[in-house]
Amino acid sequence: MTVETAAPQELREHVDDVHNAYSDLKREIAKAVVGQEEVVNLMILSLMTSSHSLLMGVPGLAKTLLVHTLADASSLDFTRVQFTPDMMPSDLIGTEILQEDRATGRREFKFVKGPLFTNLLLADEINRTTPKTQAALLQSMQERQVSAAGTTYHLDRPYLVFATQNPIEQEGTYPLPEAQLDRFLFRIDVQYPKHQQEVEMVMNTTSRDAQKIEPVYTKERLLKHQSLVRQIPVSETIVQYAVTLVRGTRPHEEGSTDFANENIRWGAGPRASQSLILAGKARALLDGRFTVEKEDITALAAPILVHRIMPTFQAEAEGISSTQIIQETLRTTRI
Repeated sequence: MTVETAAPQELREHVDDVHNAYSDLKREIAKAVVGQEEVVNLMILSLMTSSHSLLMGVPGLAKTLLVHTLADASSLDFTRVQFTPDMMPSDLIGTEILQEDRATGRREFKFVKGPLFTNLLLADEINRTTPKTQAALLQSMQERQVSAAGTTYHLDRPYLVFATQNPIEQEGTYPLPEAQLDRFLFRIDVQYPKHQQEVEMVMNTTSRDAQKIEPVYTKERLLKHQSLVRQIPVSETIVQYAVTLVRGTRPHEEGSTDFANENIRWGAGPRASQSLILAGKARALLDGRFTVEKEDITALAAPILVHRIMPTFQAEAEGISSTQIIQETLRTTRI
């Protein structure tokens, strides 16, 4: 039964169940992490849409703890991989080993799965590994499957990747290609906590053991809620607005502004339009609403578009960032 065809009371029960799970998730995460409300909200939106996200922040801001806690509260298998320059694709995907049957003496190759075979993968410092290894991760992110030794292996669902990057340390790193950046639903900027939040965090972590995280979801319930997200209706007017907003970031296209032509080297592709609508559906559902509104699109525009827009060299020299370009595009886009 879809949202469009469900009776009002049945629909309300579906939406209320998602909203209650959302509140429970935030409560469990708050046991381990103080503050970071916007970061937590975006991570939960990633979870609900079964989409990948890139977390940007300096070391020590609890990025790993956030992802691990979300996995625990969602009953997801969790794997953390520290990316390094010498990592090979087989270190992620797995490898074939030669085994001997002691009874028959027969030898055969057996594929041993790597850490990529999980529900939630934390790719820590993803830009520290080589493009060859980054490409191995790209297939799993896009197709939810991997190929090894001539065989294709499908990954269990849900499957999503949270990757981290340190924005201030660039020595010995390999910038992510645009094709891979485009696979991330959000770029989530993790900021320093506020003063009182840091005081609370220090007191909590130095005076008592960590609280146990209680699972909110079973995998079956989570998959049901992820399916429900896609059933939330959206009007053509909102879709038109999202597409117009994304197209406004593309220079030298029909209807592009002088500001875009002068300051943008390249803009967001169609996947950004899809992401705005899908994340907007999830945001509406978590908020207990039955349809997507313009405010859902504008609220999510920055984390969805910021890693998909490249300013020109002249714009960068003048201090015009991707964030400022998004703000200007929002200001000039009409519904």
